Amino acid sequence: MNQWTLPDYIEDMLPDEAVYLESLRRSILDLYQTHSYLYVIPPMLEYIESLNGNGQDMDLDTFKVVDQLTGRLMGVRADITPQVARIDAHLIQNDEVTRLSYAGSVLRTKPASFLQSREPFQIGAELYGFKGIEADLEIQTLLIKTLSTIGIQNPVFDFNHLDIFTSLIASSNMARDHLDLLYQAMQKKDKSEVISLTKSIDKKNRDALIALVSLYGDVNILKEAEKVLPQDKAIKSALQFLNQLDQALKHNQIKVSYDLSDIRGYQYHNGLVFSVYADQCYSPIALGGRYDNIGASFGRNRPATGFTMDLKNIVTLFPSGKKAKAILAPQGIDSELQNAIESLRQQGEIVAIDLFGHMNAIQNNCDRILIQDASKAWKVKTV
Repeated sequence: MNQWTLPDYIEDMLPDEAVYLESLRRSILDLYQTHSYLYVIPPMLEYIESLNGNGQDMDLDTFKVVDQLTGRLMGVRADITPQVARIDAHLIQNDEVTRLSYAGSVLRTKPASFLQSREPFQIGAELYGFKGIEADLEIQTLLIKTLSTIGIQNPVFDFNHLDIFTSLIASSNMARDHLDLLYQAMQKKDKSEVISLTKSIDKKNRDALIALVSLYGDVNILKEAEKVLPQDKAIKSALQFLNQLDQALKHNQIKVSYDLSDIRGYQYHNGLVFSVYADQCYSPIALGGRYDNIGASFGRNRPATGFTMDLKNIVTLFPSGKKAKAILAPQGIDSELQNAIESLRQQGEIVAIDLFGHMNAIQNNCDRILIQDASKAWKVKTV
């Protein structure tokens, strides 16, 4: 076996992609800073109880190692969101609104899809401490600005409210494995499978669960849902919330849709959940929602809402097409030459030193050279 090969779904990022990802990271984090989202850097390793206190799915995604100092089981983080919740719960301990942002690599035992990496680069923002719709709208506005910063045109925001699904299964007493099968059927919109899996549920709720599979589309779907779903208080409140959200977002440059069978993250999400899509993308480019119970495993429940994106996926799907070009400068200790090089670098130019002395601009990915003119002054010339 070749020693230089990498594991499946693990890859290097070469200079053009790496520079593009880093420029996006800087621009996005600068955006978050202007909106008062404080940057945090959680560790790559934590004890497994801390990382996976909010669901079995995350446990299956987590690589595990034994701590040689304590003998305890640790995990390499598969998601940064629980770590940020821990920071809010135990390190910041602020009873007021807390806004946090993050960016970093995570590692997963399997890819989200066959075209994605097992080492995503997550970037996101979380808002803690406020339960009202204003917090959800702030997060949506920040995400819209994030997509604009990246340059993604005409995104589609797909919303659901998990109180609808959880209300319909609340009295079913379904076993965990049965719920997982129902989740998979809902995600695939497999109506026949939903019919088969809900035989033990009372007719009213069963009919409603089956109806969810077909309830997706524009805002008119919410009117249809009001007609076919039970007149349950939590369901009515959820539909009202989605209508309010629609009204608040209608003047933004985005397309809004609703999918009442999209129950992604039902184990730890509650309330609003959303996915963002773009033209010709095979999977969501951003995910998020409300997870007011995420702090429970840390002993401090706080309202929480936020979103996350995989910048590595973004770089793959939306290549910039821009390649940084350098100025090729000759090697030498002449003070005037060194001053000219440093002046260019301080202006933000990339300057490469021609160590071989050939001044071959093409081989050095340069489009300009630094040469002396007739007056012996150092000038930049396009080649």
